[in-house]
Amino acid sequence: MKSLMSIENFGAIDADNDDLLLECFEDHEAFIDLLNFKKNLVIGKKGAGKTAIFKEMLVRKAPDYFCFGHTFSDYPWHYHDKQARIGIPDFDKYTHSWKYLILLTASKIILNQDQSLPHDDVSMEHMIKIEKFIVDTYGSRDPDITQIFTPSKRLRLKPNFEIDWKVLKAGVSPELVPMEELPTVIQEVNDNLINYVLTCLNPRHKYYICFDQLDLGFDPEDKEYSNRLIGLLLACRDINIKAKEKGVNLFVAVFLRDDIYNILHFEDKNKITENFVSLIEWDTGRTQKTLKALMDKRFNKLLSDSQTEKITWEDIFDETKEMTGHQSKYRHILDRTYLRPRDIIKFCNTILQQYQRRIQQTTHDIDNPKFDNYDIHQSKIEYSNYFLNELDDEIHKHIPDYNDYLELFKALGIMQFKRTEFISVFEERKINFPHVNNPIQILKDLFDYSVVGFYRAGGGGYGGSEYIFKYNEPRAQFDESSPKYRLHLGLVDVLGLKKYSKK
Repeated sequence: MKSLMSIENFGAIDADNDDLLLECFEDHEAFIDLLNFKKNLVIGKKGAGKTAIFKEMLVRKAPDYFCFGHTFSDYPWHYHDKQARIGIPDFDKYTHSWKYLILLTASKIILNQDQSLPHDDVSMEHMIKIEKFIVDTYGSRDPDITQIFTPSKRLRLKPNFEIDWKVLKAGVSPELVPMEELPTVIQEVNDNLINYVLTCLNPRHKYYICFDQLDLGFDPEDKEYSNRLIGLLLACRDINIKAKEKGVNLFVAVFLRDDIYNILHFEDKNKITENFVSLIEWDTGRTQKTLKALMDKRFNKLLSDSQTEKITWEDIFDETKEMTGHQSKYRHILDRTYLRPRDIIKFCNTILQQYQRRIQQTTHDIDNPKFDNYDIHQSKIEYSNYFLNELDDEIHKHIPDYNDYLELFKALGIMQFKRTEFISVFEERKINFPHVNNPIQILKDLFDYSVVGFYRAGGGGYGGSEYIFKYNEPRAQFDESSPKYRLHLGLVDVLGLKKYSKK
């Protein structure tokens, strides 16, 4: 095994800058479900591994495998918004424009990527219609998807589509339909396109269309943002169902942060959640995947001297010496994370820096060249600052006053506190919170983002007593009557709190 002094880090916390992301990819159950056309909605906290799966889907190569990925950092949403259909429920008004975008994406694969097409006479006939429509409308077999709703475009619908032309405004030619008229005929256009697309696709091949980075520009107060996302989810569901009925392996997938998915409200959401959602989790009873195994792959890639040498967590961390409370080092680290890859990568990187600093300052030989308790303790403050900054990125749009709420915990001075203690501290400072009538509502709001956990006594089928956090129990509901609460361990050091008792 190479020396721990020979490496700079164990990878980056940002999937876009992590050079080890694909080389050390961990095939999570959510990834397997997606590959096997089982569940298309991949949900997880920021940093849980959604983009890792998205990128793995894009780089996979096989003669019968095709994948197109959408990200929307520069997407002209104002053009898309003009396609909203009037006179239908808000949650459904973008569904058909998303279907149109998805079907044009599938058409790009048909025309430019899958060389097995056409695979029979009928697919040839429909492929010609798709090509003629796209070339006549967009001037290319391979149009820029981000520009498909550009107002300067004119849709040449006739003679390729069977549509009731009476719905068009007087003077509008079906051979040259202005883009602003698309909403009036889009349902019929999509009915034609989906028939052509599903007939053209090779039933022996696999096709995936994936959407990621939909959180860019997220605003929980923007109703249209929510409506766009709901429309995408409904469009994906409808197209996936039709593809399955047709016997075609086309699957449209969405990668979305759990906090964003949780604020969406629409009909059939529960059905979609139960049937089509894969939740990315690590180290819970609902998954076999662990962050230890994820780190083992990184340790092997960076520190192995040969292909046969297998390096494990125990080769890097000295687990013969327990942490405070008789914890293993792995458990001690996990308790300070949201069970996300980015958290454990950051913690291990910080520990590595402390280890290297310690070794450089040591003049005698090192008997045990592994991370020890000292390295972990020394890394906590830097890691805790990172953890707070990560929390800020996720929570500030949902709870703008959360920084003021954290001051209440600083005033308490302890990580674990009684309900009565929190109410007492709030009452002393209630002048700073004129809009809060019930201090327990603060705890409830923070529970939703795993800042606070509540105490649940054992018995009644629950097992032993424990503190319940949302990141570990996504379906848990906040218990307003709980006598005790606890702040997440990852925040203890940055807030300067004692752990259990206030003297």
